[in-house]
Amino acid sequence: MNKIKAWYAGLQAREQRVVLIGAVAVGLLILVGGILWPLHSAVAKAVKRSEIRKEDLAWMRLNASEVLAGSATLAPPTGEPPVALVDRVGREAGLASALKGTQPSGGAGVRVQLEAAPFDTMITWLATLDARYGLAIESITVDRAARPGVVNASVTFAQPRP
Repeated sequence: MNKIKAWYAGLQAREQRVVLIGAVAVGLLILVGGILWPLHSAVAKAVKRSEIRKEDLAWMRLNASEVLAGSATLAPPTGEPPVALVDRVGREAGLASALKGTQPSGGAGVRVQLEAAPFDTMITWLATLDARYGLAIESITVDRAARPGVVNASVTFAQPRP
């Protein structure tokens, strides 16, 4: 620090003013650009998120009856093991001839093999298992079969959602 003071003292009065003004300008730039601007930006983002959450909450309160009414369309739990449920819903969807294997997969998961399954029927079956029974796809592999619109698939369902 003594070297800086000695250097500053060795400058002419005009040079000292220029250095002083430059130091004040750099200090202000650091204060504004490095502290105040990012702080202002973070506060503005937090306020915006808060406003969005308030709007979402207001919408949820306004539409609560609609949401609750929609939940009534979900099928109640059947009490069936997921393996039996997947097999039964597949047969009801028209995939009886395509179901080549249904087996448990880790905990409450299920793995299913389909051969020569109509693609549209398979998609409807998957959507039904997800929407009505809470069985989501954990992994899926789909390959084309010899005929158009027909696929071979291996599907692993995750544990049912409550």
